[in-house]
Formats: sequence, structure tokens, C-alpha cells
Amino acid sequence: MNEAADALGALLRYLDDIGYHFVTPTPATHARVLARDPARAGKSPQEVLGWSLPFASGGIDPAIEALLAESGVVEPAPGGLVRSTVRVSTVAERLFLHSAYPTTAADSVFLGPDTYRFVQLIRGELQSSPPSPDGTIVDIGTGSGAGAVVAADLCPAARIAMTDLNSRALELAAINARHAGHTIGALEGRNLAGLEGEVEVALANPPYVIDPAGRTYRHGGDMHGAEISVEIAKAALDTLRPGGRLILYTGSAIVAGEDRLRRALEETANSAGTALRYWEIDPDVFGEELENAEYRDVDRIAVVAAIFSVPRS
Repeated sequence: MNEAADALGALLRYLDDIGYHFVTPTPATHARVLARDPARAGKSPQEVLGWSLPFASGGIDPAIEALLAESGVVEPAPGGLVRSTVRVSTVAERLFLHSAYPTTAADSVFLGPDTYRFVQLIRGELQSSPPSPDGTIVDIGTGSGAGAVVAADLCPAARIAMTDLNSRALELAAINARHAGHTIGALEGRNLAGLEGEVEVALANPPYVIDPAGRTYRHGGDMHGAEISVEIAKAALDTLRPGGRLILYTGSAIVAGEDRLRRALEETANSAGTALRYWEIDPDVFGEELENAEYRDVDRIAVVAAIFSVPRS
């Protein structure tokens, strides 16, 4: 590890020691909370590292300020203040580094309510049907690494890997994994990113909305944002071993009552000869997106689970 990564790891350890806890809301909720007092400066760890409030030098816990400076994640803010460019959130009793609010940069590392639901889906699937002890589990488009870490917690003997197009995501995910006590292989690239060998379980929580800015962590492509979900499903099914699974958490834009993503995934499953279980986890999320021109024909955006199961030979 380099010095910056060492310092971020030390920051996570310190936050654990002081009992830090923060649950990250949606960006819309975050904006509403900050709008209550736009001039407020952060003082507590949660205000600085959760709500991403700017702070005065010397006005916060000196240990946290020193570790942020050593990590190189402090930038100037208006009014002579400074701010952290990273956040820290609690997921599944673990701490995870990710990008500060607002996540406007092209290489932002996102964590939010979808992460919590994704982790719950992984837990339910791996606990109800545990994979082989020595199987390979890959978290595709890992982001903060939450999916990979939870899988490693549940399957300590498995070979765990994580992939992402975003090098910054892999940097933070590696730090998060080490803090959780896991060594997880990281591969930069699209989908399986050249991962060798058969996979027993593939995990994926891809972007599923249309982002006019085209940010990698957020833009799901065509089909009202569902294109990448279909792409990942096809790529993962090509690598799954007999008896393997793809656990896909994503969103689907419902148009005139029709779930076009479901139809596309059913066609993908039929072509690959795999079984598919599909259901809505939440029928209506990110309603604010419907105000955008790209969604003028969409009824709602649903969060869905799609579990592909390869038959055993």
C-alpha cells in the first residue's frame, strides 16, 4: 500500500475505535437535509465524513483531520473552509470509504440505499444456498466493494474477486476489504475484466438510470438505463460453472405497464439454458428521474432482483 492508502486504512480503524456509524441516504434526501442550513460547518465525524459538510481547520477531531490530510483527501471549500473528498458509511456492520457528496466527478465511487438492498439480497441468497467452499465469487462493478466484502464474510474459504472500470473504486474497495480482514483480488476493466477460470457466483449491482453526464457509476445506457444490466448478465453467464449463479440487483423502467428488462433477461436466460427467478424488491424508486425528458414515457422505476441459476451437469 502507498502512504495515502495506509492513512485511509488508519482512518477506518480510528473510526471503528470511536464507534462511528453513518447510514448514507439517497442524494435527494442528502440535498434536502443540507438545505436546512446551507452555511453550516461540520464539527462531528458524522457531519464531516457522512454529510460531507465543510469544516474549519482545527475545528474537528485532530486525529481525523490529520489522517485526512495525510491521505490527500482534503480540498478547499468556500469561506476559507476545507472538506473531505471521501465519505465513510456503515453497511452490514462494516465501514466503507466512498466519494463525498455530491458525486459529480467522473470517477466518483457511489454508495447509497441500493448498496444496503444489494447486500441484503446477497446475504439471503448465499445463506439459503451456500456455494462450494472453494468456489470463485466475483463482484462485477464492485464500487466500494460492499458486495465482495459481504460475500467474503459469508464464504471465508471462497476465492473472491472484484472488478470495476473505475481505478479509484478499486483503490477504495481494496482499502475497505483490508479493513474488513479480507484480501480480495481486484481487476480493472469491464464486466469480468479477464478473470480466469470458471465462476460459481457472480454478483452485480450495475447502474440503471440514464445519466446525461454519462458518469460510469450512474449511467446504465439504453433501454432507459437497463442496457448494462443485460450486458453483464450475458457476460456472467458465459463464465458460470455448472450449478453456478448470477445474483443481479438492478432497476427497471416500467413503460406502459411493461417490464422490458424482465423480458430481455428472460430471453437471455432461455438462450443460455439457465433458470431465472425475478421479482420486484421495491416498486418505485428515484421518482425524481421521471421529471427528466428521457423518462417522459416511463410509469415508474422498480428495483428488481434477477437470479440466474446454471443447471448442474
